[in-house]
Amino acid sequence: MKHLKSIICLITIGILLSNVFPSAGQSKNNTVKKPLVVFVTGDHEYSGEETLPIIAAELEKNYGMRTLVLKASPDYNSEENIPGLEALKNADLAIFYLRWRRLPADQVKHIDDYLKSGKPVIGFRTSTHAFNYPTGHPLEKWNAFGEFALGGPPGWGKGGHTHYGHNSSTDVSIIPTQKNNPILTGVDPNFHVRSWLYHIVPDYPSKGSTWLLMGKAVDPDKKAVENPVAWTWKTAAGGKVFTTTLGHPDDFNVASFQRLLINAIHWTVGKPIPKKWAGKIDINVPYRQQ
Repeated sequence: MKHLKSIICLITIGILLSNVFPSAGQSKNNTVKKPLVVFVTGDHEYSGEETLPIIAAELEKNYGMRTLVLKASPDYNSEENIPGLEALKNADLAIFYLRWRRLPADQVKHIDDYLKSGKPVIGFRTSTHAFNYPTGHPLEKWNAFGEFALGGPPGWGKGGHTHYGHNSSTDVSIIPTQKNNPILTGVDPNFHVRSWLYHIVPDYPSKGSTWLLMGKAVDPDKKAVENPVAWTWKTAAGGKVFTTTLGHPDDFNVASFQRLLINAIHWTVGKPIPKKWAGKIDINVPYRQQ
């Protein structure tokens, strides 16, 4: 009887201790770190500093992520200053929507360090020509950001890419071989966006990329061919990349485009693609005509 009481006592103590000091596995599950997504914005034309904070808020509200949105200062037309880029050191994902910036070397170093870390990257539309340093500038190589960071063309115009006119738009379709790609979960096989199609073929997307969506120009201002508008790739450091040449503010109000972005963000940070999503987000941001 005395032996039985001792056993009961030990079991009781064990239960109490397990409640006070959970196992290592339990502690880990209860303190799972939410991925930090850092958005880096600064474009003259597409209002990325307004559309992306709405996506950021959705990630925090419904998808278990932390976010930080960095903006050009004092406004989107400021080409030489994006405060807070040191936050990239702690980011689990960097999302860029930039156009023709000339950031100082100390700010660019934060981006450079991030890319060299092998962490994932997402790039929107004009991020293919994120930087525009003059010939001979020490940071001129960053004009090719689209190529070495996103697997796209190295800039705009000569040696880079062009588009089919501001009065055109784009019909988008899933590339048949990618219909089961998890990034395309819930994305309509065919949808329409306001973005005018970027002409990047035949040299891009870069070798090793996986094309996801194809675009066909509607009412182009010249003879047009189909071009990929979304793809995945890997940086030289091994970081996963998702790039889309879409990103007109009207695109952000298209349900399939929203779903594509939510899926791509999950894919890049290594989280399972949501089988169900929280629903269409209300995004109505004006386009800044150039």
